[in-house]
Amino acid sequence: MDANPVLKPKLATPALVLTSVALSICVTYLMGTMVASWPPTLLLQATALAALLATTIAGAVWLARLRRLRFWTAAANEKWNRFDEAKLAHRTTAEVTVLSVDSLEPTGSWITIRWNRFDHVQRAWIEALPDPLWPGSVLLISPDPAQVRPGAPWPSTYYIQGPACLAWAPSEAHKLASRNGFRGCERRLSAFFSSKRWLGVRED
Repeated sequence: MDANPVLKPKLATPALVLTSVALSICVTYLMGTMVASWPPTLLLQATALAALLATTIAGAVWLARLRRLRFWTAAANEKWNRFDEAKLAHRTTAEVTVLSVDSLEPTGSWITIRWNRFDHVQRAWIEALPDPLWPGSVLLISPDPAQVRPGAPWPSTYYIQGPACLAWAPSEAHKLASRNGFRGCERRLSAFFSSKRWLGVRED
C-alpha cells in the first residue's frame, strides 16, 4: 500500500531518539575507557568499533529523514503557493478538507469533507481527478450555488465536478509560517481585505 504523501514525514521517533542517546553514551564511555586503559584490549577495541558503526548508521537515518522532510516541506510550500494563486485568480472559492476517502470508483470517489470556514462535515462525491485523492488534502473548489446557498440547509451529499476542483495542498503544511514567505502573506492580506464572506467567497 502506498504511503500517504499528504502526511508530513516524521523526523524523530521515540525509538530513534532513545537509540541515538544510548549510542552516544556508549561511545563516550568506551572512548573514555580506552584512553584510561591504554593500550586497550582487543575486546574493547571491537566493542568500540561496533558502537561507532551503530552510531554512524543512526546518523545516516537522521540525515535521510531530514532530507525527506526538507523535500516534503519544499513540495508542500509549492503546492500552497499554487493554491493561493488559484484562489486569487477565481472569483468564488471555498476550502474543504478531505477527512476520508470512503470508496473508490472508476468515475470518482465517495469522500467525507469538512467545509473549513464553517467546520461542517458531510459526505461528498467527487469526480475523478488527474492526481490521486488522499485524506488530509485541502481542496480549493468553486462552490455550486445550486447545492449550497446562504440560509438554505446543507445538502445530504455534495457533488464536486472535476473542473470545480481548482487546486489542492496538504493540510499539515497549512500552518507553516514559511510556506509562502512575505509575498504570500502580502497576497493573503490583500485577498482578506477585498473578500466577501460567504463560503470563503472572494469577488473581484
